[in-house]
Amino acid sequence: MSNLTDAQAREFADALYEARRDRIPIPPFTESMPELGMADGYAIQQHLVNRLVSDGQEICGYKLGLTSAPMQQLLGVDQPDFGPVFASTVHRDGSVVRTSDFIAPRVEAEIAVILGAELQGPNCTPADAYLATRGLAASIEIVDSRIVDWRISIADTVADLASNGAIALSSAVIPIEEFDPRLVGMVFTRDGNVVATGAGAAALGDPLAAVAWLANTLAPMGVTLPAGSVILTGALHAMTPIAPGEVYRAEFDHLGSITLRVEGIQGEEN
Repeated sequence: MSNLTDAQAREFADALYEARRDRIPIPPFTESMPELGMADGYAIQQHLVNRLVSDGQEICGYKLGLTSAPMQQLLGVDQPDFGPVFASTVHRDGSVVRTSDFIAPRVEAEIAVILGAELQGPNCTPADAYLATRGLAASIEIVDSRIVDWRISIADTVADLASNGAIALSSAVIPIEEFDPRLVGMVFTRDGNVVATGAGAAALGDPLAAVAWLANTLAPMGVTLPAGSVILTGALHAMTPIAPGEVYRAEFDHLGSITLRVEGIQGEEN
């Protein structure tokens, strides 16, 4: 149950909306209201999503965060969080992103699940998610925080759409009949130098378990995952700061690779 009134949740959502628009970070909500928790974050998030959708943004999927035990322990929670993926923020392999479009961008390599059929909870299982999955794709998520200096608690990041920014998604969607998503290995490089490695099991133990968790969590809200949904199942490593002039590449077993190039303002590099 939320500690906030509807008017307070709307006021906080408006502050985040302006921070996103102006790219000027705001203090964490929990600085003035330390009692805020996950339910409060989602109350704020819903108002923010409604406003962005009213502006013409289209939800094409969802991103999961806090799918690893260390990150959950860091923020003092025992479950992941989620936020929407907007179609306007989806980039293709080899795309260029500008740091000036964000406040404090970081990148994470992730496994994306592309649904081929509708999926809904409650009682959705990883087996159900498997049957609904068209295939997996390589992805890089650009996470960003409208909260100053990433000073986030769980309420702050949930309110801030789970710190969403943008995603880069490979064009190849690979069926999963012949491999186990938990065992998909990944090597992440910056300018050809390895900065992280990971495997599918880092995402809640199984990327398909992450998808099932999302379907079950959305069910009480009356939300069903439609066919074609893109679901980012969680980071396979610690997030990495980015700077103009850098090139990031994530290479996955079975799924292939995804490359993202970083610029500053109008092609500015270091």
